[in-house]
Amino acid sequence: MNSKPIFQVENFGVSFSQYVKGIERRELHVITNLDINLYKGKILAVLGSSGSGKSLLAHAILGILPYNASIYGKMYFKGQEISQKDREALRGHAISLIPQSVNYLDPLIKVGKQVGFSLRQKSEAEKKQLVLQQFAKYGLAPEVYDYYPHQLSGGMARRVLLSTALLAESEIIIADEPTPGLDEQSLKEVLADFRKTTDEGCAVLMITHDINAARTIADQIAVFYAGSTLEIANVEEMTGDGSKLRHPYTKALLRAMPDTEFVPVEGTQPMPGEMTKGCLFSDRCAYKTEQCLAETPPLRDVRGGKVRCFHAS
Repeated sequence: MNSKPIFQVENFGVSFSQYVKGIERRELHVITNLDINLYKGKILAVLGSSGSGKSLLAHAILGILPYNASIYGKMYFKGQEISQKDREALRGHAISLIPQSVNYLDPLIKVGKQVGFSLRQKSEAEKKQLVLQQFAKYGLAPEVYDYYPHQLSGGMARRVLLSTALLAESEIIIADEPTPGLDEQSLKEVLADFRKTTDEGCAVLMITHDINAARTIADQIAVFYAGSTLEIANVEEMTGDGSKLRHPYTKALLRAMPDTEFVPVEGTQPMPGEMTKGCLFSDRCAYKTEQCLAETPPLRDVRGGKVRCFHAS
């Protein structure tokens, strides 16, 4: 792996200020202790159930959190710590987003023109040619170029969003649940394009619920839980009985897959506002000790990966 990451997130957290009982306010902590590194030529897949902080991390990187959000921790781009203003400047240029919601498309502009916005240095004729070529790869007919967003089905809109990011030639692509609604052939094309774009030097952060898609193209997989990074594993470790993994939750996720033991993970993830001190997974863990209940484990290097667990070895 490259020695220096192009993008780093260290000990990152997000909270939201909320009014309760009239004018009384409280801070709702939804992300604590998130850590990831992105490398040129590598794909990092982020797995986690709903509410684990995956999409919030993407929005924080791009500087598009709502006004009542507070953040802490540090982010670095090419070794330099970046501010909110820096993230806004990088957005859409060095860093592109493939959003989860198709509502990101402007309803008043034809989709072909919207996709072409990312090709800033091209003539209008060149833009149209490249957009049509990309559309053809995803099974979108030439007439889709002149459609408005309301004329697209959900799957078509997602392919349009994918085309926008993949044509932008950004240094980092953040793909937030990019595969739902795609037919099998389009899914293969999308995953192949991610791999090709990465092999050409881009760094990709792919947020997904689809473990199989992650295992198909990712180099590493980060597992999020209740707004915290529990493990970062090499993709080849997410196979078999999970014996090469480090954290009890990651092992349980693998056992829950239909092609393994198909055994569900007992218990539920804590909701924001329910988080207590100590390990966030401790109430579901068979290996917890008094230390797990009292202290938050650091993210540490173990056997070529990273894990937030006192007892991983």
